[in-house]
Amino acid sequence: MSMQILIAEDNPKDYEFLEQMLGHWDEEIELFRAQNGLNALELALELNDVPLVISDIQMPEMNGIEFARALWQRKPDARIVFWSQYKDEMYVRSLLRIVPPETVYGYILKSNPSERISTAIRTVLCDEQCWIDPEVRKVQGRTGHAQTALSDIEYEALVDISLGLTDNLIAQRRYLSRRGVQSRLNSLYSKLGADQEQFQSEGVGDAFNLRNRAVAISLRRGLVNPFELKHEEEEFQEWLKRYKANLKQD
Repeated sequence: MSMQILIAEDNPKDYEFLEQMLGHWDEEIELFRAQNGLNALELALELNDVPLVISDIQMPEMNGIEFARALWQRKPDARIVFWSQYKDEMYVRSLLRIVPPETVYGYILKSNPSERISTAIRTVLCDEQCWIDPEVRKVQGRTGHAQTALSDIEYEALVDISLGLTDNLIAQRRYLSRRGVQSRLNSLYSKLGADQEQFQSEGVGDAFNLRNRAVAISLRRGLVNPFELKHEEEEFQEWLKRYKANLKQD
């Protein structure tokens, strides 16, 4: 009986690479392809009780993390290998929060040699063992450290200032007082070390705009990226429409 593997990948060249690589396996393999996250979810739910999936992270319609969350909610034993050119902390952080207990999964960077990519995929899909890229493990360590890992409310604050929201608009959106907004921002600056940088620069005035500096540090760490900020912007615009409509009613 052939092994059914779903490849969720919108890039044709990356799909062809996986197709050729898997073609050299000894096992008989039946491949299925999805070009976006929504299509991947539909196909995965139609496969075996334990779907075997190789998934990109940045995909149209639904990203790889959202796809995995939805699939694991229905089929928690599904084995997924995330393969991506990104080791962004925002993805690692989100992934750690959604993996069901005792679920086998993997994370391999596309920059690896084909032999390592093949080994990672085989380890997860065939040997039923987790395989995490060494570079991703480093990010996991930082994400799980109490002094550097962002809480949900700190991450919300980061998203809001990355979108350019004022304290007043953040307060309206998050149902906070201005003092509450400042408290969240100060906690964010502390976690990112931006306030410490300011302290070390004493004697030359305020060296940084802490708001802008926090965004710069976060971009470097991979806590935010343009792809996901586009999605956050869409959600914000939907909220802003509702907010304006309520103001007119009042």
